[in-house]
Amino acid sequence: RPGRAVPPAAGAVRSFIAGDSTAAQKYADAAPETGWGTALPFFLDKRLRVANHAVNGRSSKSFVDEGRLDALLARIVPGDLLLVQFGHNDAKSADPARHTEPWSTYQAYLRRYIEGARERGARPVLATSVERRRFDAQGTAVPTHGDYPAAMRALAAEEGTALLDVQALSIARWQELGPEGTKAYFNWTPEEQDNTHFNPPGAIAVARMTAQELLSAGVMAPRDVRRLEDEIPESWITWPAAD
Repeated sequence: RPGRAVPPAAGAVRSFIAGDSTAAQKYADAAPETGWGTALPFFLDKRLRVANHAVNGRSSKSFVDEGRLDALLARIVPGDLLLVQFGHNDAKSADPARHTEPWSTYQAYLRRYIEGARERGARPVLATSVERRRFDAQGTAVPTHGDYPAAMRALAAEEGTALLDVQALSIARWQELGPEGTKAYFNWTPEEQDNTHFNPPGAIAVARMTAQELLSAGVMAPRDVRRLEDEIPESWITWPAAD
């Protein structure tokens, strides 16, 4: 269930998100699970709209193969941004519909997002995958995405594409919080111990990282972001009814 794109107002810029369940809009039946794309607008100036097209379970390949990239690109206009974050599901080698290899097919699919955005006068922005909650016996945060972040970094450098290194920022943050502290950011409930998806505080934290990276990478100017140091109330997160 991709997010509905909003027609741009005069002079407005939209940030389109192509991604997986870690970014996607969640609905009432999934609460308190929250994608970081839901919280991103809290950190962007009001004139910058977010069009969240991230969908649960998608990889860079399946998002393209299902026609979702084409549908997204049909809405993009010059000046818009396309934020691309895939990797969680690309690594699922047992599923040929989603699996890509980091240094070949993953990069090839990501190039389609880059080229599609540029052909329409929009700016592509690659974001390495946010890390899962995983620690070793010594309490050290463990990376879970293999070569996918490195492959994305290399592609961004080769293509001259802006890169948001959310993987590096998030694993550093999880290390600061530790095994127990991170539970407050992930979708841990009495019924479920989910080390991949976020609750409202986690989604807000990752959205804040993303906005900070947009500023640091020069994709956005200081006037484009807001509240980077502010406390964001969890009550700002809402889960609409499913279609």
